[in-house]
Amino acid sequence: MARSSSNTMLWLLLAVFASLAAAGAGRGDDGRRSSPQVYVVYMGAVPPRTSPDLLLESHLRLLGTVLKRGRRADSVVVHQYKHGFSGFAARLSKDEAAALRRKPGVVSVFADPVYQLHTTRSWDFLQQTTTTAVKIDDSAGRARRSSNKNKGSKAAAPADDPSSSSPATDTIIGLLDSGIWPESPSFNDAGFGRVPSRWKGVCMTGDDFNSSNCNNKLIGARYYDLSGVGGPSPSDGGSPRDDVGHGTHTSSTAAGNAVTGASYYGLAPGTAKGGSAGSRVAMYRVCAESGCAGSAILAGFDDAIADGVDVVSVSLGASAFFRPDFSADPIAIGAFHAVAKGVMVVCSAGNSGPDAATVVNAAPWILTIAATTIDRDFESDVVLGGNNSAVKGVAINFSNLDRSPKYPLITGAAAKSSSVSDTDSASHCEPGTLDSSKIRGKIVLCHHSQSDTSKLEKADELQSAGAAGCILVNDAERSVATAYLDLPVTEVTSAAAAAIHKYIASASQPVATITPATTVTEYKPAPVVAYFSSRGPSGQTWNILKPDIAAPGVNILASWIPPSSLPPGQKQASQFNLVSGTSMACPHVAGAAATVKAWNPTWSPAAIRSAIMTTATTLNNERAPMTTDSGSAATPYDLGAGQVHPTGALDPGLVYDAGEDDYLRFLCNYGYNASTVRLIAGSALPGGFSCAANASKDLISDLNYPSIAVSGLLGKATSRTVTVTRAVTNVGAQEAATYTVAVSAPAGLNVKVTPSKLEFTRSAKKLAFQVTFSRSGNDDGDDDAAAKGALSGSITWSDGKHLVRSPFVVTS
Repeated sequence: MARSSSNTMLWLLLAVFASLAAAGAGRGDDGRRSSPQVYVVYMGAVPPRTSPDLLLESHLRLLGTVLKRGRRADSVVVHQYKHGFSGFAARLSKDEAAALRRKPGVVSVFADPVYQLHTTRSWDFLQQTTTTAVKIDDSAGRARRSSNKNKGSKAAAPADDPSSSSPATDTIIGLLDSGIWPESPSFNDAGFGRVPSRWKGVCMTGDDFNSSNCNNKLIGARYYDLSGVGGPSPSDGGSPRDDVGHGTHTSSTAAGNAVTGASYYGLAPGTAKGGSAGSRVAMYRVCAESGCAGSAILAGFDDAIADGVDVVSVSLGASAFFRPDFSADPIAIGAFHAVAKGVMVVCSAGNSGPDAATVVNAAPWILTIAATTIDRDFESDVVLGGNNSAVKGVAINFSNLDRSPKYPLITGAAAKSSSVSDTDSASHCEPGTLDSSKIRGKIVLCHHSQSDTSKLEKADELQSAGAAGCILVNDAERSVATAYLDLPVTEVTSAAAAAIHKYIASASQPVATITPATTVTEYKPAPVVAYFSSRGPSGQTWNILKPDIAAPGVNILASWIPPSSLPPGQKQASQFNLVSGTSMACPHVAGAAATVKAWNPTWSPAAIRSAIMTTATTLNNERAPMTTDSGSAATPYDLGAGQVHPTGALDPGLVYDAGEDDYLRFLCNYGYNASTVRLIAGSALPGGFSCAANASKDLISDLNYPSIAVSGLLGKATSRTVTVTRAVTNVGAQEAATYTVAVSAPAGLNVKVTPSKLEFTRSAKKLAFQVTFSRSGNDDGDDDAAAKGALSGSITWSDGKHLVRSPFVVTS
């Protein structure tokens, strides 16, 4: 325990030092800034009746007022934002940035941050685990895909689901990511009609990319200056082409064509398809391998709004430990203005789990996605000598070891170098702790924890020392199959490792082998929440429940860039890859949102979010409540409203709607003053707007959100009652409908809904209700429940056909 805690503290200190180093970049020894760096100047909404040219001119005039004589404003500008919002990014000194902060009309000025990417069967699994059948009118017909010219895989006819029906062919999903590989069969445009006339985007020419790489499926591709994050600049190698793989994977997950014969070198075989296979794709390359520039993220949002996308998918974010405020967060800023223009924004929750309060991208106008597993596993077993049965392991490997157990087996502790005194580190096979002469030609049994050196680094070290293979004992990360291409490696649980240790202790010459991975389907239980998925509550406000919903994000098969090397025994490169992260979960929901938008084109982003959240499922494929991958019961802080149910979201019955005014009131309650809110909103606010005199973070709970979060209620000294208000709109086929409520509340908490029945008519389509929370706290059991720090449950409205479920969490 001490070892794990010390390593965790070390990583936190390194993160702090890295942050301080980044903040101090460009400073001389005396602390003064010796060279300019990029700052973002955010100026809120575009003023009414202002043309882009006039706005750009005003930006340059403002910038010119703070620059030293001889520096031209247009020579320091990196980006200008002129469509969805107003502002610019420029290379400035610290003093120049400070001077701009004091200028009228400026909301915020902040150093250009570097964000990180949050790095088949998943869609079939989502259809299998749904509980409500929704019939879709298919009279408009289905688009057909023809055979793709790429060898080994071909575009298939659209699947029998609503995402491939014709309305979706006019929806456009924009992705802010690492670029795209246009030759992938996932982006073949066979069967697609003309690009929607409302599309205003472009296909930029760049390095190894020209306009012919776009088509009627991939309709747009832009790239931005990434020189600040180690990537190319527009004038030096810039291109929409993906050289990381991440953007190609997320794009095909969201909207890729159905491609038959897909697999990762024979693993996970089947048809790979996107959530909205009929949607068009637009890529905005804002990331390089080393990170994503905040100034480029804002430029991507600005262009996506003007280009005409319907959904923006963002699989990246800030560090869970250094989250900026909303007015200094490029994702929060860009998403706010996109949603104000009717564009849905879906973001990954982050990969900093399972620790609490690590969720990012938590602004209430963003749909925030956690990651879960699917019912597929990759088994790679350990075969022991003697008459022992095989020990089950999990990994993606292409082991070329003999199937017979003939390789000497040794523990890391037994292979400890004589120059190392720390046996615990050797048992974990930390680099530099083992004697290479003791492990050459052998399979090494190593323990592993999340605070260790990475698994891949350990494998590389063992391979360099001549080991024949490795068995990692790893409980926390068992649900994610790691790919080991060069060394036969598998991962086993502590319980399974006990059998291996027992065998080693009993055999005079223990031997073993590791089998290559095989695909296991219908694995149970699934889904479970992945260990890496960031958890709530949000560190920015506990009165908005985040994440919002969960989706498949573990070992997802989707398109990839051509690899630089092949696994042992493989002769042809795979066009697909198996990747994990909330990055992979996010485009699943983006695809679902595009489908909901296609069938309900007038719905607001909030209505689409509500439909997705209130129809989510909380049961696994054993018909039991979902858990985390450690086996504990999953809470709303783990998975939000539950696992996305794409088909059910098409007919939610009721929706919780919200608009820009609601989010502006949120900003008031969060703590922004009226003048700042007026700048952010621009012409959307009346001239006499002011924040309410009683604005407070407690009132954030009243935002018309599909989930409820209330803080300050629990604790032995607390006896107060909290009432929140919600309003639902009937979007069902029946104008006259009666919904009754059912409450699921934990011990220690009283929950009352008033009224308990909602009567909708042709003239009464939107009705309000109140939910009152109070402590029962009459016995020790209730106090024990409250002592846990958070109590959760749900309220569900039903008319006999629809189930409209909203989770709630109450905290101290």
